[in-house]
Amino acid sequence: MKVGGYGPLPSQGRPRGQVLHRRSGNWLSGLRCYAIAAATTLLLAAAPTSAQTLKLAADNHPTSIEVSARPLAGFDLRDRSRVQFGQLRFRSGLVLTSPYSRFGGLSSLRLDASGERFVTASDRGRWFTGRIVYRGKEMAGLTDVETAPMLGGDGRTLTSHRWYDTESMARDGNWIYVGIERVNRIVRFDFGRQGLRARAETVLAPADIRKLPYNSGLEALVAVPKGLPLAGTLVAISERGLDGDGNIKAYLIGGPSPGSFAVRRTDSYDVSDAALLPDGDLLLLERKFAWLGGIGIRIRRIALAAIAPGAIVDGPSIFDADLGQEIDNFEGLDVHVTAEGDTVLTLVSDDNFSAIQRTLLVQFTLIE
Repeated sequence: MKVGGYGPLPSQGRPRGQVLHRRSGNWLSGLRCYAIAAATTLLLAAAPTSAQTLKLAADNHPTSIEVSARPLAGFDLRDRSRVQFGQLRFRSGLVLTSPYSRFGGLSSLRLDASGERFVTASDRGRWFTGRIVYRGKEMAGLTDVETAPMLGGDGRTLTSHRWYDTESMARDGNWIYVGIERVNRIVRFDFGRQGLRARAETVLAPADIRKLPYNSGLEALVAVPKGLPLAGTLVAISERGLDGDGNIKAYLIGGPSPGSFAVRRTDSYDVSDAALLPDGDLLLLERKFAWLGGIGIRIRRIALAAIAPGAIVDGPSIFDADLGQEIDNFEGLDVHVTAEGDTVLTLVSDDNFSAIQRTLLVQFTLIE
């Protein structure tokens, strides 16, 4: 995959001050006092206090935080004993909370091969990393949780450049690719080597990505590994960027056959994430909200071999849930295989930093 330098970013304006009073005395003395007062005002307006500087410096470095976890009694609100939902069997779930005010808004998720270590990102441009603690097959909590802002190539935070809504994530070896929805760009971080201090590099991507609708841009990224069709390709799927036939726009970046394709949109569902199964099939996490149709979550299974430039792909739903289940705004999905051979799907929800939404972490076993 070709990548370029981070490139110039919008500069930020500096605060300005103005002295409005007049001083008595001779003309020279008054002018001197005026100049000193004006310079002092400008300096005070432009420079943060020492306490602000220390807080800003601390906040821009990795910080350990506490995250509490409350287990879900079951996934179905109407029948807590029910565990089968389509082709998925409920394993466990957690409601996550933290006294750290910036915890939340989790819009993507990537796990290691064991399903323990995780990397997730908030839509406000922050990393969160840590480890899932298991009690047998069930999740019991999170530990070793750290957070830090995503950094641009210049060492400043992405949000200081107004690069918001870091909605999608793919991992390819040491590299993590991140899709930024509000500016419709893709960046990558050498996360394996530099961790939370990694700096972004801009990824060269199709020009059409920059034309995706505001707040409906790239919502899913998947890096295809060796041994599978499209190996070496970054698959990028929009939330609701529609082509002329109403299908969801998607892109193949790098790899053996770069180009664009489309995902057939049905029942008003929008894309929120994607992940690959071990056999290579693509799982597409989708959601919908309608005043009459209600809220829904589903996962479609699409053959990776069907994806090619110009193709319109579709696949059956393997999981459907509504407000009768413990759902929220699920925006992150990943897959791992346990030592016992279970294929486990992990979902995380974006609470939008709202008091009426939750950060949920739930796991299911795929039943073939």
